[in-house]
Amino acid sequence: MSEGNGVNGGTTVSRRDFLRRSMMLSGAAMMGASGLGASGGVWAAGSDAPEKKEIRVGFIPLTDCASVVMAAVQKFDEKYGIKIIPSKEASWAAVRDKLVSGELDAAHVLYGLVYGVHLGIGGPKKDMAVLMTLNNNGQAITLASQLKDKGAIDGPALKKLVAASAPGTYTFAQTFPTGTHAMWLYYWLAANDIHPFQDVKSIVVPPPQMVANARVGNMHGFCVGEPWNQRAIIDGVGFTAVTSQEIWTDHPEKVLGTSADWVARHPNAARALTAAVLEASRWIDASAANRQLTAETIAARSYVNTDVDVIVGRMQGQYQNGLGKRWDDAHAMKFFRDGEVNFPWLSDGMWFLTQHRRWGLLEAEPDYLAVAKAINRVDIYRQAASAAGVAVPAGDLRSARLIDGVVWDGKAPAQYAGSFKLKA
Repeated sequence: MSEGNGVNGGTTVSRRDFLRRSMMLSGAAMMGASGLGASGGVWAAGSDAPEKKEIRVGFIPLTDCASVVMAAVQKFDEKYGIKIIPSKEASWAAVRDKLVSGELDAAHVLYGLVYGVHLGIGGPKKDMAVLMTLNNNGQAITLASQLKDKGAIDGPALKKLVAASAPGTYTFAQTFPTGTHAMWLYYWLAANDIHPFQDVKSIVVPPPQMVANARVGNMHGFCVGEPWNQRAIIDGVGFTAVTSQEIWTDHPEKVLGTSADWVARHPNAARALTAAVLEASRWIDASAANRQLTAETIAARSYVNTDVDVIVGRMQGQYQNGLGKRWDDAHAMKFFRDGEVNFPWLSDGMWFLTQHRRWGLLEAEPDYLAVAKAINRVDIYRQAASAAGVAVPAGDLRSARLIDGVVWDGKAPAQYAGSFKLKA
């Protein structure tokens, strides 16, 4: 378990502490359910009534859209006086544009995309908000089958292949320039001494199109969320070189994102939406049966549009890599973990900023903590968690050791961003 270093008082939050606080907060949760916030005050405008009853939430066809979908399907939204309308989108760029324009109220969205829009990196600039984290883990880097024939089945072997070729010979795809998949791909390549911009070529491909593009040879590898890595194995197109949880165990992935002005105009609706999705997250992780039903639900054409068998294995932690290895993964995709998944840790958001800076997406050092505090709506989350009876940590930072042995704890972010051997 990753530990958190609290902003308030510098305390370290262990899993044991987290669970103990969960029990202590049961009384506070009861107050929240009756209309009192985590701080004991009443909701905005003296009422907990959502300002907007129907909330359109965008999603991309990926396994980790599950909590948004199940909040609607299982009617957790009704408990909080709202109706979630899931809206299937074609690409992350489309999600970005619709959040900016207001066509979508909120979305299942890449963590780094929200930060990129807030800072105006490579596109429209608009103040944004992260209401909660939707999941940890569950992504992967797939290498094309042709690389197996060349002996490149892992990072070190890929390094040898790339080093023996002209720069740009090999192409790798990710899903959005500032997004999570781009950062996992770049981090893994760099950890294996492969520069993601100088040694290989990087392109953007929407998640559902990854397998088809790899099949026709448009790229030699890609980083994407499930079920598309498993789909590549089943179709004989590629194999899993590394899972994202091997890069960073229990890493942040998708978030429930919206614009800052939407939250300002609909604070109660934002809290209700967060609470409903939080309840769905808890329900999904409650049992293998719930995960099975979730897989069956999201496999439908209106959601992910693939076979249930492609989704359910990795969702239950049953992995194969397409090279003969099979294992039960203790760090498969998680939606809840006693609320640890869902808390909008400031250090998580700051990490993406450090990588944006590392790879030259940010020309100057931002005020890392200030940006994270502006985007990650810890206040809204704490209210929603109180209403849903979910524990919250005392601090806002956590720490983790990544695949290269480097520890990220949210402290000295500018120094961290500049410390890497390979960077822009």
